[in-house]
Amino acid sequence: MSDRLSSEFPLFPLALVALPGELIPLHIFEDRYKTMMGDCLREEREFGIVWLADDGLREIGCACEIDRVLERMEDGRMNLLARGTRPFRVLERQSHLPYPAGVIEFVEEGEEEVDPELAQSAHEAYAELVKLATDKEPEPGELSELGAYGMAATIDFGLEAKQGLLDLRSESARLRLVTRLLRAAIKRLEFVEHAQERARSNGKVKLG
Repeated sequence: MSDRLSSEFPLFPLALVALPGELIPLHIFEDRYKTMMGDCLREEREFGIVWLADDGLREIGCACEIDRVLERMEDGRMNLLARGTRPFRVLERQSHLPYPAGVIEFVEEGEEEVDPELAQSAHEAYAELVKLATDKEPEPGELSELGAYGMAATIDFGLEAKQGLLDLRSESARLRLVTRLLRAAIKRLEFVEHAQERARSNGKVKLG
């Protein structure tokens, strides 16, 4: 089996979408997932989070590694932090293990050089949204290091939007999408702020 393919890969269907680089807190309480996490810890291997949407399990998921175990309970339950590593495609489900698993293929990125102006537009929109939401500006050095996944991991865009980013195989395409999402979020925040100002003034226009 090639390096891109992995059999008996642990799969964790959840009502969430993980992105590469994102930290995901998980509470492990079902026996099958206690076993899964025990195997992953012992073998130092990844597992995959796949969005279990209303219309079924999505094809593209995100592999994760256990960053650290925060708490272990006597009955085997645990709280841990997982970190997204790389996207994969589920090729086949397997049912012979004590937990969900499958044959997966790690998906490769297309070779490209990202347009600096595209990255700058995304960073400017991200900085504007962060400033609107928190009154703080991101550090320029940290901002320049953020790709599309990194920006999206810090903002609740919704599951469909996050899955849309995960499905794309081009950083340029992801930057375009995340820029649209950021600008839409800015407009929503500005609308909310405007509505709140009108409510505080009883709908009257202040003349000074």
